Amino acid sequence: MLDQLGANRALYFSLHAADPGAAGDSELAGGSPAYARKPASWSPAAAGAKNLASSVTFDVPGGATVAFVGTWDSASGGVFQGGAPLGTPQPYSSQGTYTLTNPSSGGLASIGG
Repeated sequence: MLDQLGANRALYFSLHAADPGAAGDSELAGGSPAYARKPASWSPAAAGAKNLASSVTFDVPGGATVAFVGTWDSASGGVFQGGAPLGTPQPYSSQGTYTLTNPSSGGLASIGG
């Protein structure tokens, strides 16, 4: 069943400065290179978890805070699928990168659908 996650549509990851709620609020924007959503690529489900096939790296604008990850059905606009906290919020005083990796336990199946 987990292997059906995202099978019938594209999924894109987003980063958020605060809880995105049900609408995908507080998504990052701006920077140079510019922040953009990234496509999700999944490994086959195993042991009740769905994990990333590889890490996903985002450009993060200076002055932003990375606190939540979200999923969308489109690279821009689209429908927000859900989000989850990323642990301790990480502030960026200058342009940088954030790399989304698999959690040490569980997988990412709880975000998106």
